[in-house]
Amino acid sequence: MRGRQVLMQTLLNHGVDRIFGNPGTTESPLLDQLLDYPQIQYIVHLHEGVAVGAANFYAQASGKTAFVNLHVAPGLGNAIGMIYGALKNNSPMVVTAGQQDTRIRLRDPVLGHDLVAIAAPVTKWSVQVERADELGPILQRAFKIAHEAPAGPVFVALPINVMEQETAIAPGKPATIFTASRPDPAGIAAMAKLIAAAKSPAIVAGDDVARAAADKTLVKLADKIGASVWFEGLRGRNSFPTDHSAYRGTLAFDAPGVAKQFAGNDLVLMVGGPFFEEVWYGPGSPFAAGTKILQIESAPARLAYNFALDAGIVADTGAALEALEAAITGVDAKKRNAALKAQKESDDATQKVRVEKAWARSPTSMARCMAEIRAGSPKDVVVVDETITANLDLFKTFTFKGAGDYYSGRGGGIGQGVAGAIGVAVAQTKRPILCLSGDGSSMYSIQALWTAAHHELPIVFVILANREYRVLKHNIDAYRARFEVKSNKPYMHMDLTGPVLGFVDLARGMGIAGTHVTKADDIKSAVAAAFASGKPHLIEIEIEGKR
Repeated sequence: MRGRQVLMQTLLNHGVDRIFGNPGTTESPLLDQLLDYPQIQYIVHLHEGVAVGAANFYAQASGKTAFVNLHVAPGLGNAIGMIYGALKNNSPMVVTAGQQDTRIRLRDPVLGHDLVAIAAPVTKWSVQVERADELGPILQRAFKIAHEAPAGPVFVALPINVMEQETAIAPGKPATIFTASRPDPAGIAAMAKLIAAAKSPAIVAGDDVARAAADKTLVKLADKIGASVWFEGLRGRNSFPTDHSAYRGTLAFDAPGVAKQFAGNDLVLMVGGPFFEEVWYGPGSPFAAGTKILQIESAPARLAYNFALDAGIVADTGAALEALEAAITGVDAKKRNAALKAQKESDDATQKVRVEKAWARSPTSMARCMAEIRAGSPKDVVVVDETITANLDLFKTFTFKGAGDYYSGRGGGIGQGVAGAIGVAVAQTKRPILCLSGDGSSMYSIQALWTAAHHELPIVFVILANREYRVLKHNIDAYRARFEVKSNKPYMHMDLTGPVLGFVDLARGMGIAGTHVTKADDIKSAVAAAFASGKPHLIEIEIEGKR
């Protein structure tokens, strides 16, 4: 059996039915084999970063380990930013790249470089297959490492001559491993005791809650103890229903901001996440003195990584939450839950007033824009989000009940939304997909539109065009304030004008119909018509910039 056959059979053994890739010469052995393996679909992309971005979100939406094939050193370099996003998203992924023939390695061939060194900083494991006999064992190990908690991408370099070598070593097969560990009873008892004594508990719901399908258990726990529930500022999944009375929103991006949000809490339980990704330095701790800090993680690496804990548990996320909920007794949460309900109703009323106040503004306000988009979207829509500065209005307008209702990128790298929508659409073929992106972010992976057209993926792409990098304007304001830089200078190089980007023209050039909306009254009908078409469609909506 040749190396290329070992590769393809290993993919089948591991349940891989899709390859996300950008073809090149050193990938010829894989590409030439595709006709012999009709069970595997090749999702073709025009840029390596888009292929990885799509695979990242596919892994999240499908629950499978994604497989990616890139092209040599420049192609891998193009993909590094998106691999970083997959690492931050904890997406199980095997990323491969064709490598030049090892027999000319010392001659510095065209496109040759040390691929292992390029990928190592943003992967869990990076390795090159040196002979065909290694291919099966290395790929088997790659899938194992990628899937182990906390999950993430691994990289395997595949030299073209190794793919053509003969080997008697069989393709790798996945082991039958049961990793859902039960929590230590002593740890559960310690947590239950601390929670029972708390007067105002809070919970931070990380992405692992959604991955473990433990969101319903978290609801039961929150109701039982009367806890407020928060998301991190950057999150990839929806781990708690946003219409629940305990839902409080997203945490700030600096320690003092988080501390302000937790000011009324005497206990914080963090479940399934890195906690916390900060943008700005701020002195002090996110927690007030005396606050009890608890944490549940599926792997020991994250536990007590940033904060000393009063109790920490390593266990399967769902099993730990179930055990904790069952262990807590004697807590009367009626007053707390009533207060949370009143707070939620107040927040909803505030948002309603905010929308009404901004309703007639021109260009369209973000608040009204989200209300109109929601009104035109199907009830069961899945949202792929890269709204950034419109994210607050998104979460106050749309309701995300389940873990599969919402997908976004972590790590802060932009361009993940438009690329990621491809992966979600491939994984969730029975639900309508709405991709929301800012205009600046979308240009990092705009080639994804061609892939949507090529594979006939009925995604509705909505580009929120404020003709600027609005988040950077907010951040330069924050920089000036934090570092006491007195300035009345304009925002340099942050406007997307001269020329203005034409997204409908860009879409048309890649085979997708588009609609340009300038008036708020036309948004709802444009969105509804796009979904009704049953085809990929782009809507460019002009919205207000930074005032």
